[in-house]
Amino acid sequence: MRLVKETGADKVIFDNSLRMLQKYNLAKATKVEVIDRFQLILEIFARRAVTTEAQMQIQLATLQNELRHAREKVRLSRGSEQPGFMGLGVYEADVYRDAIKLQVQTILKKLASIRTKRVLQRDRRTELGFLSISLAGYTSAGKSTLFNALTAADVVVDRSLFTTLSTTTRMVEFANRKFLLTDTVGFIDRLPISLIEAFHSTLEETIYSNLIILVLDLNEPLELIEKKISICQDTINHLGAGGISQITALNKIDRLSSEEIEQKVEALKGKIQNPILISAKKGVNLDVLKAQIVRMLENYVKGSFSVPLSEDVMPFLSWVHEKAEVKKEEFLGDRVEVTFEVNPQVAEQIRSKVEKLNGKYAQSIN
Repeated sequence: MRLVKETGADKVIFDNSLRMLQKYNLAKATKVEVIDRFQLILEIFARRAVTTEAQMQIQLATLQNELRHAREKVRLSRGSEQPGFMGLGVYEADVYRDAIKLQVQTILKKLASIRTKRVLQRDRRTELGFLSISLAGYTSAGKSTLFNALTAADVVVDRSLFTTLSTTTRMVEFANRKFLLTDTVGFIDRLPISLIEAFHSTLEETIYSNLIILVLDLNEPLELIEKKISICQDTINHLGAGGISQITALNKIDRLSSEEIEQKVEALKGKIQNPILISAKKGVNLDVLKAQIVRMLENYVKGSFSVPLSEDVMPFLSWVHEKAEVKKEEFLGDRVEVTFEVNPQVAEQIRSKVEKLNGKYAQSIN
Protein backbone atom coordinates (compact mmCIF):
# COMPACT_ATOMS: atom_id res chain seq x y z
CA MET A 1 0.00 0.00 0.00
CA ARG A 2 2.83 2.36 0.83
CA LEU A 3 4.49 1.86 -2.58
CA VAL A 4 1.19 2.36 -4.38
CA LYS A 5 0.65 5.67 -2.59
CA GLU A 6 4.24 6.84 -3.02
CA THR A 7 4.35 6.06 -6.73
CA GLY A 8 0.77 6.90 -7.60
CA ALA A 9 0.46 3.53 -9.29
CA ASP A 10 -2.72 2.69 -11.18
CA LYS A 11 -1.96 -1.01 -11.29
CA VAL A 12 0.11 -3.59 -9.38
CA ILE A 13 1.77 -6.35 -11.41
CA PHE A 14 3.13 -9.61 -9.95
CA ASP A 15 5.69 -11.65 -11.90
CA ASN A 16 4.07 -14.90 -10.82
CA SER A 17 0.64 -16.52 -10.91
CA LEU A 18 -1.95 -15.33 -8.42
CA ARG A 19 -5.13 -17.05 -7.32
CA MET A 20 -8.35 -15.13 -7.69
CA LEU A 21 -8.68 -14.70 -3.93
CA GLN A 22 -5.16 -13.27 -3.75
CA LYS A 23 -5.91 -10.75 -6.50
CA TYR A 24 -9.13 -9.80 -4.78
CA ASN A 25 -7.54 -9.28 -1.36
CA LEU A 26 -4.61 -7.33 -2.81
CA ALA A 27 -6.94 -5.14 -4.88
CA LYS A 28 -9.09 -4.50 -1.84
CA ALA A 29 -6.06 -3.54 0.24
CA THR A 30 -4.33 -1.35 -2.37
CA LYS A 31 -7.48 0.15 -3.99
CA VAL A 32 -5.97 -0.41 -7.45
CA GLU A 33 -6.16 -3.19 -10.03
CA VAL A 34 -3.88 -6.19 -9.39
CA ILE A 35 -2.80 -8.52 -12.19
CA ASP A 36 -0.34 -11.40 -12.51
CA ARG A 37 2.13 -12.46 -15.20
CA PHE A 38 -0.50 -14.28 -17.27
CA GLN A 39 -2.78 -11.24 -17.45
CA LEU A 40 0.16 -8.98 -18.29
CA ILE A 41 1.15 -11.18 -21.22
CA LEU A 42 -2.46 -11.24 -22.40
CA GLU A 43 -2.64 -7.44 -22.27
CA ILE A 44 0.56 -7.10 -24.30
CA PHE A 45 -0.68 -9.71 -26.78
CA ALA A 46 -3.99 -7.86 -27.12
CA ARG A 47 -2.21 -4.62 -27.99
CA ARG A 48 0.00 -6.38 -30.56
CA ALA A 49 -2.66 -8.50 -32.26
CA VAL A 50 -3.36 -7.30 -35.78
CA THR A 51 -4.86 -10.25 -37.63
CA THR A 52 -8.31 -11.63 -36.91
CA GLU A 53 -6.78 -15.00 -36.02
CA ALA A 54 -4.39 -13.52 -33.45
CA GLN A 55 -7.20 -11.52 -31.88
CA MET A 56 -9.39 -14.64 -31.63
CA GLN A 57 -6.54 -16.67 -30.13
CA ILE A 58 -6.03 -14.04 -27.44
CA GLN A 59 -9.76 -13.90 -26.76
CA LEU A 60 -9.80 -17.70 -26.49
CA ALA A 61 -6.97 -17.72 -23.94
CA THR A 62 -8.70 -14.97 -21.96
CA LEU A 63 -12.03 -16.80 -21.88
CA GLN A 64 -10.45 -20.12 -20.95
CA ASN A 65 -8.72 -18.37 -18.05
CA GLU A 66 -12.04 -16.83 -17.04
CA LEU A 67 -13.67 -20.25 -17.14
CA ARG A 68 -11.13 -21.71 -14.72
CA HIS A 69 -11.87 -19.00 -12.16
CA ALA A 70 -15.56 -18.35 -12.85
CA ARG A 71 -17.02 -19.86 -9.70
CA GLU A 72 -14.56 -18.11 -7.41
CA LYS A 73 -15.08 -14.78 -9.14
CA VAL A 74 -18.85 -15.00 -8.78
CA ARG A 75 -18.52 -15.98 -5.11
CA LEU A 76 -16.21 -13.06 -4.43
CA SER A 77 -18.45 -10.69 -6.33
CA ARG A 78 -21.56 -11.68 -4.39
CA GLY A 79 -19.83 -11.45 -1.01
CA SER A 80 -17.87 -8.32 -1.79
CA GLU A 81 -18.30 -4.88 -0.39
CA GLN A 82 -17.62 -3.77 -3.93
CA PRO A 83 -20.63 -4.89 -6.05
CA GLY A 84 -19.66 -5.87 -9.58
CA PHE A 85 -16.08 -6.73 -8.61
CA MET A 86 -14.16 -7.61 -11.83
CA GLY A 87 -17.24 -6.59 -13.83
CA LEU A 88 -19.30 -9.63 -12.84
CA GLY A 89 -22.48 -7.84 -11.78
CA VAL A 90 -25.13 -10.24 -10.52
CA TYR A 91 -24.30 -13.22 -12.72
CA GLU A 92 -24.79 -16.59 -11.08
CA ALA A 93 -21.86 -19.00 -11.39
CA ASP A 94 -23.54 -21.52 -13.69
CA VAL A 95 -25.02 -18.88 -15.97
CA TYR A 96 -21.67 -17.12 -16.15
CA ARG A 97 -19.81 -20.35 -16.95
CA ASP A 98 -22.32 -21.35 -19.62
CA ALA A 99 -21.99 -17.95 -21.27
CA ILE A 100 -18.19 -18.31 -21.39
CA LYS A 101 -18.40 -21.86 -22.73
CA LEU A 102 -20.64 -20.71 -25.56
CA GLN A 103 -18.17 -18.00 -26.53
CA VAL A 104 -15.27 -20.48 -26.37
CA GLN A 105 -17.05 -22.93 -28.68
CA THR A 106 -17.83 -20.16 -31.17
CA ILE A 107 -14.18 -19.06 -31.30
CA LEU A 108 -12.92 -22.64 -31.57
CA LYS A 109 -15.14 -23.21 -34.62
CA LYS A 110 -13.83 -20.06 -36.31
CA LEU A 111 -10.21 -20.98 -35.53
CA ALA A 112 -10.80 -24.51 -36.85
CA SER A 113 -11.95 -22.99 -40.14
CA ILE A 114 -8.83 -20.84 -40.36
CA ARG A 115 -6.65 -23.85 -39.50
CA THR A 116 -8.28 -25.90 -42.27
CA LYS A 117 -7.41 -23.18 -44.77
CA ARG A 118 -3.83 -23.13 -43.49
CA VAL A 119 -3.53 -26.90 -43.86
CA LEU A 120 -4.77 -26.66 -47.45
CA GLN A 121 -2.23 -23.92 -48.15
CA ARG A 122 0.52 -26.04 -46.62
CA ASP A 123 -0.52 -29.08 -48.66
CA ARG A 124 -0.50 -26.94 -51.79
CA ARG A 125 3.03 -25.74 -51.05
CA THR A 126 4.17 -29.32 -50.53
CA GLU A 127 2.54 -30.35 -53.78
CA LEU A 128 4.40 -27.56 -55.55
CA GLY A 129 7.63 -28.88 -54.08
CA PHE A 130 8.67 -25.90 -51.97
CA LEU A 131 10.86 -26.55 -48.94
CA SER A 132 10.06 -24.34 -45.94
CA ILE A 133 12.18 -22.50 -43.38
CA SER A 134 10.89 -21.07 -40.07
CA LEU A 135 12.49 -18.29 -38.06
CA ALA A 136 12.16 -19.04 -34.35
CA GLY A 137 13.59 -17.54 -31.20
CA TYR A 138 13.00 -15.51 -28.09
CA THR A 139 10.92 -12.38 -28.49
CA SER A 140 12.96 -9.32 -29.62
CA ALA A 141 15.89 -11.45 -30.84
CA GLY A 142 15.65 -9.88 -34.30
CA LYS A 143 13.58 -12.44 -36.22
CA SER A 144 11.49 -9.90 -38.11
CA THR A 145 14.57 -7.84 -38.98
CA LEU A 146 16.23 -10.97 -40.37
CA PHE A 147 13.03 -11.88 -42.21
CA ASN A 148 12.97 -8.46 -43.86
CA ALA A 149 16.65 -8.69 -44.75
CA LEU A 150 16.24 -12.09 -46.42
CA THR A 151 12.98 -11.32 -48.22
CA ALA A 152 13.08 -7.56 -48.82
CA ALA A 153 9.70 -7.47 -47.07
CA ASP A 154 8.36 -4.81 -44.73
CA VAL A 155 7.23 -6.78 -41.70
CA VAL A 156 6.87 -4.48 -38.68
CA VAL A 157 10.04 -4.33 -36.58
CA ASP A 158 9.82 -3.06 -33.01
CA ARG A 159 12.00 -3.36 -29.93
CA SER A 160 8.90 -4.04 -27.83
CA LEU A 161 7.76 -7.54 -26.92
CA PHE A 162 5.63 -9.68 -29.22
CA THR A 163 5.65 -7.47 -32.32
CA THR A 164 4.89 -10.62 -34.33
CA LEU A 165 1.79 -12.51 -33.21
CA SER A 166 0.91 -14.16 -36.51
CA THR A 167 2.99 -15.86 -39.16
CA THR A 168 4.14 -14.19 -42.35
CA THR A 169 5.45 -16.32 -45.22
CA ARG A 170 7.39 -15.15 -48.29
CA MET A 171 9.18 -16.84 -51.16
CA VAL A 172 12.98 -16.48 -51.09
CA GLU A 173 15.62 -17.57 -53.56
CA PHE A 174 19.18 -18.52 -52.61
CA ALA A 175 21.66 -19.87 -55.18
CA ASN A 176 18.83 -20.41 -57.69
CA ARG A 177 16.90 -22.44 -55.11
CA LYS A 178 13.44 -21.27 -54.03
CA PHE A 179 12.25 -21.71 -50.46
CA LEU A 180 9.37 -20.50 -48.30
CA LEU A 181 10.48 -18.44 -45.28
CA THR A 182 8.12 -17.92 -42.33
CA ASP A 183 8.41 -15.42 -39.47
CA THR A 184 6.83 -16.81 -36.30
CA VAL A 185 5.68 -15.75 -32.83
CA GLY A 186 8.51 -15.05 -30.39
CA PHE A 187 9.01 -17.33 -27.40
CA ILE A 188 9.15 -16.16 -23.80
CA ASP A 189 10.15 -17.55 -20.42
CA ARG A 190 7.34 -19.27 -18.54
CA LEU A 191 4.86 -18.70 -21.36
CA PRO A 192 1.68 -20.28 -19.98
CA ILE A 193 0.79 -23.61 -21.58
CA SER A 194 -2.70 -22.28 -22.30
CA LEU A 195 -1.18 -19.54 -24.46
CA ILE A 196 1.00 -22.05 -26.32
CA GLU A 197 -2.12 -24.11 -26.95
CA ALA A 198 -4.11 -21.06 -28.03
CA PHE A 199 -1.43 -20.12 -30.56
CA HIS A 200 -0.76 -23.72 -31.59
CA SER A 201 -2.32 -23.34 -35.04
CA THR A 202 0.05 -20.43 -35.68
CA LEU A 203 3.09 -22.00 -34.04
CA GLU A 204 2.59 -25.31 -35.84
CA GLU A 205 4.08 -23.69 -38.96
CA THR A 206 7.35 -24.44 -37.18
CA ILE A 207 6.48 -28.15 -36.93
CA TYR A 208 6.02 -28.50 -40.67
CA SER A 209 9.23 -26.72 -41.63
CA ASN A 210 12.16 -28.44 -43.25
CA LEU A 211 14.59 -26.21 -41.36
CA ILE A 212 14.43 -23.95 -38.28
CA ILE A 213 16.63 -20.87 -37.98
CA LEU A 214 16.93 -20.17 -34.26
CA VAL A 215 17.71 -16.47 -33.82
CA LEU A 216 19.60 -15.42 -30.67
CA ASP A 217 20.66 -11.96 -29.51
CA LEU A 218 24.42 -12.36 -28.97
CA ASN A 219 24.63 -8.87 -27.46
CA GLU A 220 22.93 -10.04 -24.26
CA PRO A 221 24.80 -11.36 -21.20
CA LEU A 222 26.03 -14.93 -21.65
CA GLU A 223 23.94 -16.27 -18.76
CA LEU A 224 20.79 -14.79 -20.31
CA ILE A 225 21.64 -16.18 -23.75
CA GLU A 226 22.05 -19.67 -22.28
CA LYS A 227 18.74 -19.34 -20.46
CA LYS A 228 16.95 -18.28 -23.65
CA ILE A 229 18.49 -21.16 -25.60
CA SER A 230 16.99 -23.53 -23.05
CA ILE A 231 13.59 -21.80 -23.21
CA CYS A 232 13.52 -21.84 -27.00
CA GLN A 233 14.52 -25.51 -27.23
CA ASP A 234 11.93 -26.47 -24.60
CA THR A 235 9.22 -24.64 -26.56
CA ILE A 236 10.31 -26.20 -29.86
CA ASN A 237 10.24 -29.63 -28.24
CA HIS A 238 6.81 -28.96 -26.73
CA LEU A 239 5.52 -28.14 -30.20
CA GLY A 240 6.87 -31.44 -31.51
CA ALA A 241 9.51 -29.82 -33.72
CA GLY A 242 12.58 -31.06 -31.83
CA GLY A 243 13.70 -33.38 -34.62
CA ILE A 244 13.89 -30.67 -37.29
CA SER A 245 17.36 -29.51 -38.39
CA GLN A 246 18.45 -26.14 -37.02
CA ILE A 247 20.78 -23.28 -37.85
CA THR A 248 21.55 -20.90 -34.98
CA ALA A 249 21.78 -17.29 -36.16
CA LEU A 250 23.83 -15.42 -33.55
CA ASN A 251 22.48 -11.94 -34.21
CA LYS A 252 23.58 -8.34 -33.43
CA ILE A 253 27.33 -8.99 -33.69
CA ASP A 254 27.72 -5.38 -34.85
CA ARG A 255 27.30 -4.38 -31.21
CA LEU A 256 30.16 -6.55 -29.95
CA SER A 257 33.94 -6.52 -30.14
CA SER A 258 35.80 -9.41 -31.77
CA GLU A 259 36.99 -10.56 -28.34
CA GLU A 260 33.46 -10.60 -26.91
CA ILE A 261 32.16 -12.56 -29.91
CA GLU A 262 34.93 -15.12 -29.62
CA GLN A 263 34.38 -15.60 -25.88
CA LYS A 264 30.63 -16.08 -26.23
CA VAL A 265 30.84 -18.41 -29.20
CA GLU A 266 33.37 -20.55 -27.33
CA ALA A 267 31.11 -20.67 -24.25
CA LEU A 268 28.10 -21.70 -26.35
CA LYS A 269 29.82 -24.63 -28.06
CA GLY A 270 27.78 -27.79 -27.69
CA LYS A 271 24.65 -25.84 -26.73
CA ILE A 272 23.66 -24.64 -30.20
CA GLN A 273 23.50 -26.21 -33.65
CA ASN A 274 25.27 -24.93 -36.79
CA PRO A 275 26.04 -21.40 -35.49
CA ILE A 276 26.36 -18.50 -37.93
CA LEU A 277 27.43 -15.03 -36.77
CA ILE A 278 25.23 -12.33 -38.33
CA SER A 279 23.89 -8.82 -38.03
CA ALA A 280 20.44 -8.77 -39.59
CA LYS A 281 20.25 -4.98 -39.27
CA LYS A 282 23.62 -4.35 -40.92
CA GLY A 283 23.42 -7.27 -43.38
CA VAL A 284 26.62 -8.85 -42.05
CA ASN A 285 27.23 -12.50 -43.06
CA LEU A 286 23.79 -12.98 -44.59
CA ASP A 287 25.46 -14.60 -47.60
CA VAL A 288 27.09 -17.09 -45.22
CA LEU A 289 23.70 -17.81 -43.69
CA LYS A 290 22.11 -18.31 -47.10
CA ALA A 291 24.88 -20.67 -48.16
CA GLN A 292 24.38 -22.73 -44.99
CA ILE A 293 20.65 -22.88 -45.62
CA VAL A 294 21.22 -24.17 -49.14
CA ARG A 295 23.75 -26.74 -47.93
CA MET A 296 21.35 -28.10 -45.32
CA LEU A 297 18.32 -28.19 -47.59
CA GLU A 298 20.10 -28.94 -50.81
CA ASN A 299 19.91 -32.68 -50.76
CA TYR A 300 18.99 -31.89 -54.33
CA VAL A 301 19.07 -34.69 -56.80
CA LYS A 302 20.29 -34.59 -60.33
CA GLY A 303 17.86 -36.32 -62.61
CA SER A 304 17.30 -36.95 -66.29
CA PHE A 305 14.51 -38.33 -68.38
CA SER A 306 13.57 -39.11 -71.92
CA VAL A 307 9.94 -39.06 -73.05
CA PRO A 308 8.34 -39.62 -76.46
CA LEU A 309 6.83 -36.50 -77.99
CA SER A 310 3.05 -36.18 -77.65
CA GLU A 311 0.43 -33.50 -77.02
CA ASP A 312 0.92 -33.96 -73.26
CA VAL A 313 4.68 -33.42 -73.31
CA MET A 314 4.85 -29.63 -73.81
CA PRO A 315 2.66 -28.81 -70.76
CA PHE A 316 4.78 -31.28 -68.78
CA LEU A 317 8.03 -29.61 -69.91
CA SER A 318 6.67 -26.19 -68.95
CA TRP A 319 5.85 -27.59 -65.50
CA VAL A 320 9.38 -29.02 -65.15
CA HIS A 321 10.93 -25.66 -66.07
CA GLU A 322 8.80 -24.00 -63.41
CA LYS A 323 9.59 -26.48 -60.62
CA ALA A 324 13.18 -27.54 -61.35
CA GLU A 325 16.46 -26.08 -62.54
CA VAL A 326 16.78 -27.46 -66.07
CA LYS A 327 20.43 -27.98 -67.02
CA LYS A 328 19.95 -29.39 -70.50
CA GLU A 329 17.05 -29.98 -72.87
CA GLU A 330 17.33 -31.65 -76.28
CA PHE A 331 14.68 -32.53 -78.86
CA LEU A 332 15.85 -35.64 -80.70
CA GLY A 333 13.44 -36.63 -83.44
CA ASP A 334 10.53 -38.36 -81.75
CA ARG A 335 11.58 -37.70 -78.15
CA VAL A 336 12.95 -35.07 -75.77
CA GLU A 337 15.75 -35.57 -73.24
CA VAL A 338 16.05 -33.36 -70.15
CA THR A 339 18.64 -33.09 -67.36
CA PHE A 340 17.62 -31.18 -64.21
CA GLU A 341 18.28 -30.53 -60.52
CA VAL A 342 15.53 -30.33 -57.92
CA ASN A 343 14.62 -31.31 -54.37
CA PRO A 344 13.62 -34.96 -53.80
CA GLN A 345 9.91 -34.19 -53.37
CA VAL A 346 9.59 -32.69 -56.84
CA ALA A 347 11.93 -35.33 -58.28
CA GLU A 348 9.43 -38.01 -57.27
CA GLN A 349 6.64 -36.06 -58.92
CA ILE A 350 8.70 -35.82 -62.12
CA ARG A 351 9.43 -39.54 -62.00
CA SER A 352 5.72 -40.33 -61.71
CA LYS A 353 4.77 -38.04 -64.59
CA VAL A 354 7.56 -39.45 -66.81
CA GLU A 355 6.33 -42.98 -66.19
CA LYS A 356 2.79 -41.95 -67.13
CA LEU A 357 4.19 -40.52 -70.37
CA ASN A 358 5.91 -43.88 -71.08
CA GLY A 359 9.35 -42.32 -70.68
CA LYS A 360 12.59 -43.32 -68.98
CA TYR A 361 13.86 -41.72 -65.77
CA ALA A 362 17.27 -41.73 -64.05
CA GLN A 363 18.46 -40.03 -60.87
CA SER A 364 21.59 -39.46 -58.78
CA ILE A 365 22.44 -37.49 -55.61
CA ASN A 366 24.36 -34.26 -56.26
